[in-house]
Amino acid sequence: MAAAPFKSLRETADLRHLRQIIGGLDEGVILIDPDQSLLWANAAALAMHGVKDIAELGATVDEYRARFQLRYRNNHRLEADDYPVERVVAGDSFSEVVVEVTVAGEDAPRWVHQVRSLVLNDADEGEPACLVLVIQDVSAQYEAEDRFEQSFNANPAPAVICRLCDLRFVKVNQGFLEMTGHEQDDVLTRTVYDIDVLREADDRDLAKRRLAEGRTIPQMEAELALPGGGTRLVIVAGQPIDMGNEPCMLFTFADLEARRKAEGDLRHSEERFVKTFRLAPVPMAIGARDGHVLCDVNAGFTQMTGLTRDEIIGRPLHEAGLWESDAIRHEIEAAIEAGRDLRGHEARIHGRDGAAIDCLVSTEAVRVGEDACVLWAFQDITRRKATEMELVEAIEAVMKDTSWFSRSVMDKLARLRAPAPQADGPGLNDLTAREREVLALICRGLDDKTIARTLHVASNTVRNHVARIYAKIGVNRRIAAVAWARARGFDGEGADTPPPHKETPQ
Repeated sequence: MAAAPFKSLRETADLRHLRQIIGGLDEGVILIDPDQSLLWANAAALAMHGVKDIAELGATVDEYRARFQLRYRNNHRLEADDYPVERVVAGDSFSEVVVEVTVAGEDAPRWVHQVRSLVLNDADEGEPACLVLVIQDVSAQYEAEDRFEQSFNANPAPAVICRLCDLRFVKVNQGFLEMTGHEQDDVLTRTVYDIDVLREADDRDLAKRRLAEGRTIPQMEAELALPGGGTRLVIVAGQPIDMGNEPCMLFTFADLEARRKAEGDLRHSEERFVKTFRLAPVPMAIGARDGHVLCDVNAGFTQMTGLTRDEIIGRPLHEAGLWESDAIRHEIEAAIEAGRDLRGHEARIHGRDGAAIDCLVSTEAVRVGEDACVLWAFQDITRRKATEMELVEAIEAVMKDTSWFSRSVMDKLARLRAPAPQADGPGLNDLTAREREVLALICRGLDDKTIARTLHVASNTVRNHVARIYAKIGVNRRIAAVAWARARGFDGEGADTPPPHKETPQ
């Protein structure tokens, strides 16, 4: 490029004076002669290029361009004519051009410079006498912005940033895009109210005032409209920040959709539970675990007890006079307080008219909302108990004379009377030989008189043996003794009766 026919300031008094004025400035200053030679640079400009003197910076514009490669912040490399030193030589006036400066031969930029131009004209001729390049090192500022950018993008918490001057979004992170389903380009062309981040906010008016004033927006629940339809429940908060010296608002979000779904599922589950509870044919009640105060009963419960809902809800079971005795109540409540759930616990309660009701009581620990409760279930077995007692009485009446029953009938009657005898406790070895003989004949279905004739003893003697057998094995009926023996594999069939002899009556 041919040198311009401008008057040079090289080694003039004016240049020396200018150098004295700008030598101590914090901004970097490079003086360029109109002939494209670098006249002088202050210490700040040299430091911003990592050199010690003007020779290392370059004697001419071409040498400067060969030693330092410049790129815009968007990573586009500057063409030769776009270099600030080229533009200022060409007479181009510009301000706040931001470039990344890389030393020739290196890959990564070392500095970020903000550059502006200044032209000093000759007072007499009005022609450029000196071209000035003013440089600020903004590396720290842009490094901080880069760190913020990386942190903002990597943060899993959804976030967007809008300018306060026009409320247009300028940044959006991946968390927000994934949460809402929006595309980045769609968000960055719209405003806060186009994609309404304050929709259905708890205190929308307060949030709008704070946004207009550029003040912190406190946390509040809101519902974001989704591009595919529907909404998403979030907590939104706003924090004022500056980006590139421009006031902005950072909106951050906490996704509450999972909580809303869980609450909905819980609500539906509770609704199903309540419907099942109300319609169940089994008498049921729900009470607090602490104090056993009832909070709900179903129709089956009111029908069984004769008590209305108003009479029982809000009161403990014992205040309604439900339990037959305090002993029953204490036993059941102690089991619940110990953390045990009851299953088919037999108890007797009283209805409104005072009639005794035999029940099988079952309990289950449940939570109703935030409260620890107990679900009570009552199975009315009053009729079944009465039937069983009638059957037992009939069996006992028949068992007074069992000589005409077959062995199989005897066994069935014994199992019916005592269906689940325990094999622990006293054993056959606890009985004397004579007591085992008597028990064997009992198991064969013989009555006392027949046993006395078989053993050739008096009837009183047999009765005494039978009484001792009852006392030892813990029974008080003949059929129970037979059941006890059967449970231990003793049916009397293999037992030998003694030879006839005469025994002194006792």
